This record gives sequence, structure tokens and C-alpha cells, in this order.
Amino acid sequence: MKKIYKKIPNWLKNKYAITILFFIVWLTFFDKNDFFTQYQYRKQLKSLETDRDYFKDAIEQTKKDLNELASSPASIEKFAREKYLMKKMMRIFLFLCKSLLKRKHRNRFLKQL
Repeated sequence: MKKIYKKIPNWLKNKYAITILFFIVWLTFFDKNDFFTQYQYRKQLKSLETDRDYFKDAIEQTKKDLNELASSPASIEKFAREKYLMKKMMRIFLFLCKSLLKRKHRNRFLKQL
């Protein structure tokens, strides 16, 4: 037993050194805020900051589009065609065959249009 005790370095026999070593091990592995958890928190923080920057840019772009749309009606049509794939308004012409519709039905039908 004394041979093993003599092989231990003197600084490990000191009660303060043992206490400090225990404290470091405790903080590194067992504490609620250990180093590994702190690393994950920092990584998550960087990810959230990049998301924040993306959404700030998206908000600025949306405000710019809104101001542009409010300024002219032609830009509204352009925006609708580009973003929502809408087509230009077209007039619909309806050709009625006189022989198919009687006069009173034709008048009633034309009033509905």
C-alpha cells in the first residue's frame, strides 16, 4: 500500500488540488451547463441568428414590393402575373345563334350578362 502511495505525485496528494480537479471534472461532464451543452447552445444561437437575418431581408423585400404595388396599378397587374401566374384579363365574346334562342329567352339571357 505504501508503494502505491509513494508512486502518486505530491500535487495529487494535496487536498486543494483534488478539490480543484473534482470541480473541473464536475463542470465538464455533470453540471447542467457543462461544456458540451454550451457548445450546442452556441451552435443553435448561430443558426437562429442566420434565420433572423434571412427574415429581416425578406421583410425588407416585402415592404419594397408593397410600396411599389401601392404606387401604380400597372405594377399590381405585373406582380399578379409574375407571382401568381395570372393571365391578362380578356374580354369574352358570346355569339348567340338567333335560330337557337327565341327572342324572349335571348333578351332574358342577355340581361343576365
